[in-house]
Amino acid sequence: MMPTIGLNDIARLDLSLAVAFLAIFQEGSVSRAAQRLSLSQSALSGSLARLRAITQDPLFIRRNGGMEPTPRAIAMAGDLEGVGLIAQALRPQPAFDPATSSARFAIGMSDDFELAMGPAIMRRVMAQAPGVTIAFRQTNRHLVEQAFTAGEIDLAVVADPPARSWLAAQELGRSAYACLYDPQVIEGPLTLEMFLALPHVLVAFSAHQGAVDQALRRIGHQRRAVTALTHFSALPGFLRGTRAISTIPTHAARALARDHGLVCNPVPVEMGDYGVSLLWKREAGHEWIRGVVEDAFKG
Repeated sequence: MMPTIGLNDIARLDLSLAVAFLAIFQEGSVSRAAQRLSLSQSALSGSLARLRAITQDPLFIRRNGGMEPTPRAIAMAGDLEGVGLIAQALRPQPAFDPATSSARFAIGMSDDFELAMGPAIMRRVMAQAPGVTIAFRQTNRHLVEQAFTAGEIDLAVVADPPARSWLAAQELGRSAYACLYDPQVIEGPLTLEMFLALPHVLVAFSAHQGAVDQALRRIGHQRRAVTALTHFSALPGFLRGTRAISTIPTHAARALARDHGLVCNPVPVEMGDYGVSLLWKREAGHEWIRGVVEDAFKG
């Protein structure tokens, strides 16, 4: 079995000796290594003496005007390459510059938000960061934690998200519900009587019931759903030319009405509103792309 090194063991190590060793190994000269490390030659010679005492090996032998590594030194050099990774990890990260970045961001959201916000996010990214790529991933409040844990998304837009200490949350605003229908077939505005009499196209994650059914039960009514869908993007094809309505989030209703010749009107039932939040892992900054998403929601 390979030996393991704990954090206490690492804390007792003098990493400056590893740096000195690698400099001599790479330069093949104590004087050049000292110059590279901005040290005196005597200080670096002292480090080499300590390394020889610790390893009980000469490590470097003077030959042909340089320092030739011993077999033990050659083996050590491969093992100590990780010191460079430590330095890289501790090096300050350069400031994010959207204009020159080629980063890729994955944003999780359900397709109602994708319909309402996606095009605006893309346009803002193209204008501010032409080299950045945006990927949209389907998720919702039930799946968002799994998507973050699997590394599938960098941030998410979710309605009424679960509170988790490892996820940072910023409320973007509030949304509500609206009725969507074909004005060539149904004349508005909708009354409660019309609302109950018309066939409904249901769009819900469970494909069985939604927020409308809960609101109607509170006042002792129920609706008749003739079709159940799981994606908002399919809805226009079910409503155009059909005497049927659908009650969906207002932001999605407005987007679909604008793009497909439909009409959205207030729901004749009190349904209230709900919060919409932006989520990201606490250790990840993503300030720029968070600002892009916030601007798109406000727009």
